[in-house]
Amino acid sequence: MRHPILVTLCITGVLGLAACEPSADDDIEAAMEAVNAVDDTNLSQLMLSTTSPEEGVAYFTRASQEKPDRIDLKRGLAISLVRAKQPRQAANAWREVLAMEDATEDDKIALADALIRDGDWDGAQAALNSVPPTYETFRRYRLEAMVADSKKEWKKADSYYEVAVGLTTTPSAVLNNWGYSKLARGDFAAAEKLFTQALTYDPNLFTAKNNIALARAGQHNYTLPVVEMTQVERAQLLHTLGLAAVKQGDVTIGKGLLQEAVDSHPQHFESAVRSLRALEDNVIN
Repeated sequence: MRHPILVTLCITGVLGLAACEPSADDDIEAAMEAVNAVDDTNLSQLMLSTTSPEEGVAYFTRASQEKPDRIDLKRGLAISLVRAKQPRQAANAWREVLAMEDATEDDKIALADALIRDGDWDGAQAALNSVPPTYETFRRYRLEAMVADSKKEWKKADSYYEVAVGLTTTPSAVLNNWGYSKLARGDFAAAEKLFTQALTYDPNLFTAKNNIALARAGQHNYTLPVVEMTQVERAQLLHTLGLAAVKQGDVTIGKGLLQEAVDSHPQHFESAVRSLRALEDNVIN
């Protein structure tokens, strides 16, 4: 007679366990949520890396409104706004990111970057000051150097640039910035060295090549730098040297350089032709 009771207890126990364990439907739903999260992340990365900035802004604006608790979507919007050259809106987006629970020190640095792009140097300094001094990254020191430059705090800028260079394996851009800082101070020889160093890391960085031409012209040296260059780049650098020579009063040298720029360009070099004509008209008049 005990068997029915035993069977009842067993059935009750099995049903009790079944009630405690997740159902197959629950497992499927959880798996689908995980897949959807991965898909969303992949889509976000795709929108940041392959679409136009405007498409990225449109996507992340809509996505962050639909899912306001997703900090990664708000970050995507802020990054896309920077890419779209809307730094003020980007700064506001970064402030929204920083108001969220999972915000990081990198988000504060990203805010500083957006503020610099918007010309708000004091705001950028405040954002960087909110980052603990022990949090040392390449991007943080590069921005610190730029802020110091804006205030003409040259020793501090040099110190920050030096640290930034040591924190990256691809320092060409920051070396170019540092060189431009030296150029702005009138230290043309030091600027030329830094631009040349930048090219050892990225021989195709035309900005550094053009800046070398400016640094050499500042020393009244109007010869082309010995760097890799295409024929088009050669003409452009001659144009830069020519304009710099004219600006410094070396008009005859400048005219010769502009003519050489026109002659050496593989196609029609309109800007050099205009510069040469303007110079000739002024000389005649």
